[in-house]
Amino acid sequence: MKNRILVTAILLCGALAFAQQPTAPAEASAPKPAQAAPTVTSVLDRQISSVEREIVPAADAMPEDKYNFAPTQGEFKTVRTFGEQVRHVATTNYVLAAAILGEKSPVPDGENDNGDSKYKSKAEIVQYLKDSFAYIHKAYGTINEKNLVEPIKNPFGPGTATRLGIAVLNQGHNFDHYGQMVEYLRMNGIIPPASRR
Repeated sequence: MKNRILVTAILLCGALAFAQQPTAPAEASAPKPAQAAPTVTSVLDRQISSVEREIVPAADAMPEDKYNFAPTQGEFKTVRTFGEQVRHVATTNYVLAAAILGEKSPVPDGENDNGDSKYKSKAEIVQYLKDSFAYIHKAYGTINEKNLVEPIKNPFGPGTATRLGIAVLNQGHNFDHYGQMVEYLRMNGIIPPASRR
C-alpha cells in the first residue's frame, strides 16, 4: 500500500510540474502561412540560381594573372584557358536564353563558342558572366506549364527543341564547365569557394 501511495504521489507531482510549465503565446502556436506551391518557373529559377552561386564565386576566386592558365601536362592540347571557360559558359547562357525567349542573342558568338574576345580582363569576363545569368533568369521567368514542351527553334542547328530541354541542357552545361573550372583552380592551389564551407 505504501508503494502505491508513493508511486501515485510521484506521478501526481510530475503531472503538476508539467501542467505548470509556461505555455507558448497563442501567436507562436498559430499555424504558419502556407508557402506558395512551386511552379515550373520557380523550380527552374531556383536551379539556375544554384549553379550561379557556384560558378560566379569560382570565376571570381581565380586571380587575374591566372585567367590565361590552361593545363599543359598530359592530354591538354588546345583546351580552353580559365578565362575562355568562363566566357564559354556566359556565351552559352546567352545563346540558350535567347532561344527560350525566341530572340537573337544580344551578344555575338565571337570567333568561336568562347564568346567575344573583347572581354579580356578578369573584371570584364566576370561581369559578362554575371550579365549572362541575369539574361538566363529573364528567359527562365517566361517558362511556364503551358509552354514548357512547346516546340521552339533549336539554337544549335535544324529542327526543334523545347524550353524544358534547353533549361536542362543549360544546367548540365554549366555544371560541366564548373567542374573544369574547379580543376583549374585546384591546379593553381586555390580551394573553390563552394568547398570552403
